[in-house]
Amino acid sequence: MPIEPVRVAVAGVGNCASALIQGVEHYRRWPDDFGLMTRTIGERGPADIRFVAAFDVSEDKVGLDLSHAILARPNNTRQFAIVPYYDVTVVAGPLMDGIGRSAAAMVKPVAAEENVAEHLEAVEADVLVNFLPVGSERASKAYAAAALLARCGFVNAIPTRVARDPGIAEQFADLGLPLIGDDVKSQLGATYVHRALVDAFMQRGIRLEHTYQLNVGGNMDFLNMKDEERLVEKRVSKTGAVTSLAPLSPDDVHIGPSDYVPWLGDQKVALIRLEGAAFGGAPLSIDVRMQVWDSPNSAGVVIDAVRYVKDALDGARGGVLEEESAWLMKAPPVTMTDAEAMERATGRVAGEEEE
Repeated sequence: MPIEPVRVAVAGVGNCASALIQGVEHYRRWPDDFGLMTRTIGERGPADIRFVAAFDVSEDKVGLDLSHAILARPNNTRQFAIVPYYDVTVVAGPLMDGIGRSAAAMVKPVAAEENVAEHLEAVEADVLVNFLPVGSERASKAYAAAALLARCGFVNAIPTRVARDPGIAEQFADLGLPLIGDDVKSQLGATYVHRALVDAFMQRGIRLEHTYQLNVGGNMDFLNMKDEERLVEKRVSKTGAVTSLAPLSPDDVHIGPSDYVPWLGDQKVALIRLEGAAFGGAPLSIDVRMQVWDSPNSAGVVIDAVRYVKDALDGARGGVLEEESAWLMKAPPVTMTDAEAMERATGRVAGEEEE
């Protein structure tokens, strides 16, 4: 009997959605190629993901087929796969706080607005992925409410508090709907590398005294984060991902996006420094410079998140998926080491398959 696909809707057709969609098509053609964290989750591979709906507010994207909208301005991630015509038209979602001051000159919103919940129901979506710009708090919660009405799972890929909001989490639990959040970790990004180094300090008996992480990039996320009020939750998310392993005073840690550099496009440059004291108080410091394509790095995690949500739907598991969130997200409601989170998340699925 053929396995039931994961029917995915995306809110925000930006670089991250583009990278995710291209990735699904790439691994549909070359399933054994490198680059995946997890080949199968609940027997589903990337080829079992179907995109059935997309929402945006830009007049450059609304009305286009999803396969064309992922290439529309101001998207600037790398193109690494051919995406066929999907026959999925991008429809207008709620604007609310989805466009910041810095991005307003580049995105002209449409006037109309579709009923998101009704559209999700009509296409029988299993999971809605929130790819809205950083700082879209009201719009993100509106999409979460629509997912509840449409009875589909939710992946919150941005820092807005959804999985960490007890009221929202309780509603998903009451309806038996799975929720993963908040703020996706990149597959191998600055947060993951930073956490790995902090964990190494802790395991090897090194006292961490000071640390920073400075990020610059040229995509719309970095442009939006020029508005400091939209950046607050991002700083909280990234800082918490590190200090949950090694508590530091606010004066001894600085983590977060630092500036927008247009010519970098969808590439991100991160500078990481850790200072500490080793055996006998001897000083020790580490400096790392890393450069990545930001959106494919994120999509390499979301491609797992949507399959975890579908697996939870199949198993009638609702509410926040704590282990999966801790493994895949920067700011989960329950924190744990990456090794522990991975073991619990993958072990749960493996255990269900053995049964």
